[in-house]
Amino acid sequence: MNVQQALTTIRKGDLASIYVILGTVDYLADQLKAALLQNIPSEERTMNVGSYDMETTPVAVALDDAMSAPFFGERRLVYVNHPYFLTGEHSKAKVDHDLDALQRYFEHPEPSTVLVLMAPYEKLDARKKLVKTLKKQAEMIDVNRVSEQETRQYVQTALAAKKISIDADALQELFNRTDGQLGLIMGQLPKLMIYAAQSQRIDLAAVEALVTKSLTQNVFDLVNDVLRYHTRAAVELYHDLVAAQEAPLKINAILLGQFRLLLQVKILARAGYSQGSLASTLKVHPYRVKLALQTVRHFDQAALRAAYMGLLKTEVQMKTTQRDPELLFELFMVQFVNERRTVAAR
Repeated sequence: MNVQQALTTIRKGDLASIYVILGTVDYLADQLKAALLQNIPSEERTMNVGSYDMETTPVAVALDDAMSAPFFGERRLVYVNHPYFLTGEHSKAKVDHDLDALQRYFEHPEPSTVLVLMAPYEKLDARKKLVKTLKKQAEMIDVNRVSEQETRQYVQTALAAKKISIDADALQELFNRTDGQLGLIMGQLPKLMIYAAQSQRIDLAAVEALVTKSLTQNVFDLVNDVLRYHTRAAVELYHDLVAAQEAPLKINAILLGQFRLLLQVKILARAGYSQGSLASTLKVHPYRVKLALQTVRHFDQAALRAAYMGLLKTEVQMKTTQRDPELLFELFMVQFVNERRTVAAR
């Protein structure tokens, strides 16, 4: 079941006995949690709503709550958070879980309880008996990656509810500054709506003034400066990031990651991979893949590889020498630009 279908049925009060909210998009998971909570009257929530973290609490405690009758109400709502035992992941948690009891509950859930497993993972381990039972007994709601089109729809719907419009260039800049992340975008909307309270319109100036660029977006700008041989702009932006208390090693690591992604996208796109298959194969947000595809069209694989290897060398020097990290980045830029110009001149 998709999120919109689930929200519609939940808001009608048509509830399942067990839900699995699977995925890493917190904004959508929070929307579902809020909708479920609305089915419990506010005066009953203290006694009839429970939340348990499986990394610190035995599942038996959550089951005791789930199997209890509602206290002066019709329903009990129980959240089971981080059920890592449904995945192939190994947890450092030293908690003894009675999974046989959980299996029995899945097979025979309490009619007056809504049990919600909040699973912030990309997938569950389909080989496990618990998971096989859940797929038969529970409503599975996917809150993993959201496409750019879906994200735009969420934004437009939220703004339309307040009768506010957003200019096309403003919306694009909002995506750029938040890496197309739904949760980050929705978190920025309230202040943009306040800005547009009188005009009922969000323009580019509002986004530029109110939405701070993420570190990833700043690094994306830095990547473009590197590849276009804009040495002064690249060095100035690097200095600005360091002045903003960003650690040089962290900046370099994100730069390396970005160039690694560009190389992967360049190679796989040549092999015929589509944007969707690239995102799935590389396990990267579709919007990042879209930007990477736009970037690699303008640069050859040799330049991307040279930049990656140069930054790798810079990282080693940062970790093994006492040289100033900002100076090391300046040296990287000078060497990269000189090498590429020499290659181009041949």
